[in-house]
Amino acid sequence: MKFGYQFSNLCGTVYKKGNIIFTPDGNTLLSPVGNRITAFDLVNNTSITFPFENRQRIQTIAISPDSSILISIDEEGHTLLVNYYRRVVLSRFNFKEKVKVISFSKSGKYFAVGVGRFVQVWNTPGLQREFAPFLMVRKITGHFDDITSIEWSSDDKYILSGSKDLTVRIDALHDKEFVPMTFSGHKDTIFGAFFGKTSREVYSVSRDGALFTWEFIPNESASDSDPTDISIKVGKWSLKSKNFFLQNSKVSSCSIHHRVGTLLVVGFNNGVFGLYDLPEFTTVHTLSISSRKITACTINKTGEWLGFACAQKGQLLVWEWKSETYVMKQQGHALDMNCLAYSPDGQLIATGADDGKVKVWNTTTGFCFVTFTEHTGIVSAIAYSPTGNAIISASYDGTVRAYDLIRYRNFRTMTSPNPTSFTALAVDPSGDIICSSSRDTFEIFIWSLQTGRLLDVLGGHEGPVSSLAFNPLQPMLASCSWDKTVRLWEIYESKPARETLNHGTEVLAIAFRPDGKELCSSTLDGQLQFWDIENASINGTIEGKKDIMGGRKSTDIRTAKNNADTKHFTSVHYSADGSCVIAGGKSKFICFYEISQKILLKKFQISYNRSLDGVFDFLNSKNITDAGPMDQIDDTDDEENRNLRIPLPGVQKGDLSKRATKPVILTKGVMFSPTNRSWAAVTTEGLIVYSLDDQLIFDPFELDVDITTQSVVDTLHSKQYLKAFVMSFRLNEQEIIKNL
Repeated sequence: MKFGYQFSNLCGTVYKKGNIIFTPDGNTLLSPVGNRITAFDLVNNTSITFPFENRQRIQTIAISPDSSILISIDEEGHTLLVNYYRRVVLSRFNFKEKVKVISFSKSGKYFAVGVGRFVQVWNTPGLQREFAPFLMVRKITGHFDDITSIEWSSDDKYILSGSKDLTVRIDALHDKEFVPMTFSGHKDTIFGAFFGKTSREVYSVSRDGALFTWEFIPNESASDSDPTDISIKVGKWSLKSKNFFLQNSKVSSCSIHHRVGTLLVVGFNNGVFGLYDLPEFTTVHTLSISSRKITACTINKTGEWLGFACAQKGQLLVWEWKSETYVMKQQGHALDMNCLAYSPDGQLIATGADDGKVKVWNTTTGFCFVTFTEHTGIVSAIAYSPTGNAIISASYDGTVRAYDLIRYRNFRTMTSPNPTSFTALAVDPSGDIICSSSRDTFEIFIWSLQTGRLLDVLGGHEGPVSSLAFNPLQPMLASCSWDKTVRLWEIYESKPARETLNHGTEVLAIAFRPDGKELCSSTLDGQLQFWDIENASINGTIEGKKDIMGGRKSTDIRTAKNNADTKHFTSVHYSADGSCVIAGGKSKFICFYEISQKILLKKFQISYNRSLDGVFDFLNSKNITDAGPMDQIDDTDDEENRNLRIPLPGVQKGDLSKRATKPVILTKGVMFSPTNRSWAAVTTEGLIVYSLDDQLIFDPFELDVDITTQSVVDTLHSKQYLKAFVMSFRLNEQEIIKNL
C-alpha cells in the first residue's frame, strides 16, 4: 500500500472568524477557516484550503494588489507572510499585540496594520526569502483606542484610520509638514472610514448606523492647486452631510468600492445588508440574507459581486446585485460534526452534525451541494447505500431517515414502537436491511428499506450499543457495547447472537476487514483487538494508548505523558486492501497501523491551532492563576468573541449565563475512501481530507519558448551539464531534476 497522504482540503467549514477578501482579479474569495485560509474560485466553482496554518484563529488577512503576497494575522498578532501563487510561507513575524485590521497601499509598496491604538506602516517584502523581510517605515499615533479601520489614498500619500475612540484621523506618510486632521462627531465605534474618488472626500460609518460625509474646501487662493493636496494650509475640512441607515439594528461590517460610481455595502446585526450609491446616499438594494449578524462583507474588483460572511452560522455567500442572484451560497455545520460516510465511488462525503443537518460534499470541488434538514435532533450516524443512490442517517430525534440522491428528498422514515434515541447505524451489502441501535433500551432495530416496516428487534446487550457493522461477504451483523462485548448476529435467520466476543473494557468501535474474515474492535483502554471471525479467536492486539497519547487540556492536573485515562479510539476503519487500519478518537492524533506486523506506520496531528484545548503537551505556568487557568477566565470585552461563547448546559439561548470556552481537539469519525486514494476525518476543525493525489502548481522560473523537456535532454547529451541543470530548474519538472 502506497503511503504518502498529504493534506488535501478542509470541507464542512467555510468561515469561522475575521474578514473576507476578493483577490485583485475579483474571481476568487479568500475566507479564514479557523487557523487556515480557504480560496473559493467562483469561476471554476472549486475551493481549496491552503496547507499552511497560523498558530491560532485568524483575525485578519490581506493580499497585495499584484496577488503575489498574502498576509494572515491571528488573534495574538502572530503573522504569516505567504507566497500566494505557490502557497509557501516565506516568513513569520510577531506584532506582539492584537491586530484587527491590515491594508495594502494601492501601489502595493506598503502595508499598514492597526496594532492596538497605533497604525504601523511597513514595507511590503519581496517574494525571495530574506533574513528580516519586515521593515517598519513609520509608526502613527494620535488615537486613544484600538484601530478598527485603515484606508489608503489612491496615491499612497495619506492614511485614513478609524478607531474605537469614535474618531477618524488623516495622516501623511512622508510629508512632515502635513498637519494631521481628526474628524469627530460620531457617537459609537467607527466601523469603516473611506476616501472618496479623490482624497478631498471622506466617508465614515459608525456602529450606530450613521454615515458622515466630510469634504475638503480649498482656500480661494489655492483653488487651482493639486486636487490631491489636502494640506490644512491650503484649505479646511467640513462636515458635508449626515445620513442614517434606519435599519433598527447596529452596523456590523462595511466596505466601499470606486468604479463608475461609489458603492457602499453595509452589513447589520439582524442579517440585513444594504447597498448604497454615494454621495447621493441612494438605496440600491436592501436584502435579508441571514438570521444572524453579518460579520464581514467585501466587494470585488468590478463592483458586481458582494461577499458576505456570518460567523455564528458559518455562512459564506456571494451576491451579484445587478442580476439579484447568488453566485455562491455555502454554509457549514453550525455545530460539531459527528459522523461521515464516503460514497461507493469516493467522490462524495456525507456528514451529520449536532445541528440536525445532513450535508453532502463533493471532494473534488470542496462544495456542499445538498443539505437535508428533516431531522430535529442530533445526527449520530450516517451511511451510504451500496449503490450510492441513497443516504441513511440515524438521529436522537427517534427516527432513521433515508434520502434519495437523485430527487433530493426524504423518501423513507423509520421509527421504533416506543420513542427512543438512535446512536449507531449499519446498512447490509444488499442495501435492503437497515439496522440501528437504541441509546435508551440497548436494543437493535431492523427495518426493510423498501417498505420501511420494522422487521425485528434484537436484545441482549446490557449497555449502550456504540457501533454496528455488517460483514461485507457473510450474512452477519456485529454490534459492540459498553457491556464489554461484541456480539455476532445472524439476522437473516432470526437467531440469537451466534457468538459473543468478550473484552476487558468497554468496546467503542468496530470495523470488518473488506474480505469479512477479520474484525477490529477498539476498547476504552486504548487497545485495538483483531478477531478471527471463523474461530472467534484473537489474531492480535495493538496497544495504542501510547500512540494516541498527547495533548494536555488547560484543566488537566496531570501532564500529557502521564494522563492516559481519556485517550482512546472512538472510530476505526480498514483500508480497501485490508492491510492497514486507521483509528482516531479523543486525541489530537490519528494513527495508522500495519496489521500484519502490528506496528504504527504514521500518526497525523489533525491541527496545530492553539485556540483549541488539548493541542499543547506542556502548559505555561505563567498562565495559571489563583482562580484557575487564564484560558478559562472570561475577561474579554470583544463583541465578536462574546457572540461566539458557548452557553452553559441547560441554559436557553440569549441568557446572560454564558462563558467563553475553548473547543477540545478530537476526532469523532475516520474513514478510508473506497479507492484508497484518500481518507477523511470529522474533527473539531471540520471535515479534513488527506489524499495521495498531488496538487501540482506550475510556477516556472524565467521560462521561455526554447526551454522544453527535449531541449534539456539534448543539452545534457551534449555534455553541457551546468546549462542543462539550470534549464531543468527553470522548467521545474521534478522528474527531470531528479534524473539529472
